[in-house]
Amino acid sequence: MAVKMLLTWDLLPGREQEYFEFVVRDFIPSVQKMGMEPSDAWFTVFGDQPQIMVALQSASMENMEKILKSSDWNALKTQLLDYIEDFNYKIVPARPGFQL
Repeated sequence: MAVKMLLTWDLLPGREQEYFEFVVRDFIPSVQKMGMEPSDAWFTVFGDQPQIMVALQSASMENMEKILKSSDWNALKTQLLDYIEDFNYKIVPARPGFQL
């Protein structure tokens, strides 16, 4: 069964341009190479929610667990943490459309 990793975070002030360059240049290609496919991305403009909400889909829970234990994922997450704060994620069964 397909699963989604739902990620949320806030951008560090003053790092926005570098963050967006990192996401396009490194983050998206890297998660795809690992076997996850971006399915949703949301930017909160107004309200008391995380600034960024992202969903990455994987074919199975087994594949997702393998990815999360990998050194590639840990290195990518470490890079991401240079640009963000309040990072959280959870794994849920995949459904069509946005999930929170």
